[in-house]
Amino acid sequence: MHFNQTNHQKRNILVVDDTPDNLRLLSAMLTAQGFEVRKALNGKMALTACQMVLPDVILLDINMPGMDGYEVCQQLKADDKTCEVPVIFISALDDVVDKVKAFDVGGVDYIAKPFHGAEVVLRIENQINLRLLQVKLQEKNFLLQQALDNLKTSQVKQIQNEKMVALGQLVAGLAHEINNPISFIYGNLQYAGQYVEDLVNMIEVYQQEYPKPTPKIQQVAKDVDLNFMIKDLQNLIGAMYRGSDRIREIVLALQHFSRHDEAEMKRVNIHEDIENTLVMLQHRLREATERPAIIVVKDYGNLPLVTCYASELNQVFMHLLNNAIDAIEEGVGNGEFGAPSGDKGELRVENQSCIPYSLLSTPQIRIHTEVTDLNMVKIAIADNGFGIEESLRSRLFDPFFTTKPVGKGSGLGLSISYQIIVQKHRGNISCTSSVGKGAEFVIEIPIDQPDILLQVSKS
Repeated sequence: MHFNQTNHQKRNILVVDDTPDNLRLLSAMLTAQGFEVRKALNGKMALTACQMVLPDVILLDINMPGMDGYEVCQQLKADDKTCEVPVIFISALDDVVDKVKAFDVGGVDYIAKPFHGAEVVLRIENQINLRLLQVKLQEKNFLLQQALDNLKTSQVKQIQNEKMVALGQLVAGLAHEINNPISFIYGNLQYAGQYVEDLVNMIEVYQQEYPKPTPKIQQVAKDVDLNFMIKDLQNLIGAMYRGSDRIREIVLALQHFSRHDEAEMKRVNIHEDIENTLVMLQHRLREATERPAIIVVKDYGNLPLVTCYASELNQVFMHLLNNAIDAIEEGVGNGEFGAPSGDKGELRVENQSCIPYSLLSTPQIRIHTEVTDLNMVKIAIADNGFGIEESLRSRLFDPFFTTKPVGKGSGLGLSISYQIIVQKHRGNISCTSSVGKGAEFVIEIPIDQPDILLQVSKS
């Protein structure tokens, strides 16, 4: 009986049997059907042959000296290189228990001796066809996974772009609307202060010129507590002046953070961007009822101006600092920190090594910057929060993956940060952490990017 040769086209068959006559018989029969046949007299030879050239199908005898077929099959299935090769057992044993064991160790088929040539060839071709279908299915699964990953990446980019545009417009609009009235207030406070001072001087002159006021004037002065009001007016004007100045600083930080009216690529001061981001997060750093204020330890190196997408880099700082605050608040939930301490929330140090990494009574975020030997700027943001389990760290930058409870995180922040740092800035972003010892995210980006500089110079 002759079978279609196009289905197997010199498929490689490894026949393993300790009986030379069986080897010759199977070899001649399969060669006549167009298969390429290799022979092995024992298990060790079979394993060596598989490492040299991977067969398409293995015909494996069970009863062999030294290493039986079951053990050979187990070793084949334990090896990543050979685990997918179909193994067909051939044995004179025809007991149900033997067949069950053959399938348990990884065999795909079982042929009892004496065998018929046509049956052996049909079973081999069946396994080859099944294997081909498996390979095609794996290829399709790979392509589908690739398409899904590309779709997720596109979704993240689209969401990021929409968020950036919306955030930039919102922040720029708010900053503009707030800036006008606060500039009016700030500018006129100086005149108001001068007017108040002039009025106070006039009252003092009246008191000197008319030391004996009428009873009505005395009563009004008593009712309004004139002496206290005169003393407190200057304090009030000073407080309003400082408050409006603070609002102007926040508006400036908003404008710098959004960079809506600036070129997308430019040289920026990284430290200024970090400071502007901290201004935006000041409300989250303050002391709360359930925890002390979060101390921000700043260990800034001597950095040059860096060519980057400033607005998007600010987004990375925002994501990482927000995550650090979330991790600290998770630590509060796990009883890691003590009662509120009344700390103001910021600290600048010259020597990072003198600050302990984990201060159990003080929630802390450390920001360290430096220039590396590879002409990269390194920004490390560390917290002494609860930490991240090792099993989760490999998935931190996957789109839509989050360790936060439902409703607390979208799983986009770190994925967006990865795209901004790695794809747009040709840099690196990584995380080191262990449960109970906090987490540290490290960003590295080139100081100069030649093609970006070229685009900037042309614009």
